[in-house]
Amino acid sequence: MPFAATDFEFKNRSWIIGAVIFLAFFCYNLDHTNIAFALTRKILGPTAHPDAPIFDRYQLAIVTIGSFFVYLAALLRSWAESYLHSSIVHDAAIHSDQLVAEGPYRYVRNPLYLGNDLLAIGLGTLASRLGFIVMVAGMFIVTYRLILREEAGLLTTQGESYRRYFNAVPRLWPSLRPCIPSGGAKPNWRDGLTGEIFMWSIAIGMTAFVVTQRIWMFWLVMAAGFAIYFLQAYLRKRPSTS
Repeated sequence: MPFAATDFEFKNRSWIIGAVIFLAFFCYNLDHTNIAFALTRKILGPTAHPDAPIFDRYQLAIVTIGSFFVYLAALLRSWAESYLHSSIVHDAAIHSDQLVAEGPYRYVRNPLYLGNDLLAIGLGTLASRLGFIVMVAGMFIVTYRLILREEAGLLTTQGESYRRYFNAVPRLWPSLRPCIPSGGAKPNWRDGLTGEIFMWSIAIGMTAFVVTQRIWMFWLVMAAGFAIYFLQAYLRKRPSTS
């Protein structure tokens, strides 16, 4: 597929996604106006004073809505990861030798990447106006290219079985009802939740910011999740002693 991600992009997808987020927040150097501030001014009108209590309440409400998107992203990715082991989800290699069609995969073909797009929408409420556009558009382009790369691999290795699944289940816009019957597989929620600690830390960090109204609380919680993520990545790469 011409727009599909290259092997380099797939192998380094975590770094590329991180770069999109970094670039979005870097846009504060070009556009100093926060998207929540801009939306609040739009809602309340130009006469609303930024120091008024109602102005703060509206801004926090917008960020709270954003945090809901991130919680939804974390829950969706954890649900998907509970069926697809975390060692596969976070592996740099492409795993097209098996087809998972349980849990959220019965409603949408790419729940993990849909979670990334939801993350961009939610986390983007902390960015500037330009940063929000960069984060949402950049994340969608990256995930869409990765999706095309994975689909090409699955069509090659799985053949007609994946083509039937491909035709039955939507790519990114979830169906309200399961599109295929369940095979009876049970989720491993412990693996799913622990594998997405970084995503949950972003959601919790945004909640901490809303409650305390101190942005450093968000960065502190997210930094802790980031550290845990890298520790998990290191442990996954260690050779098994058994």
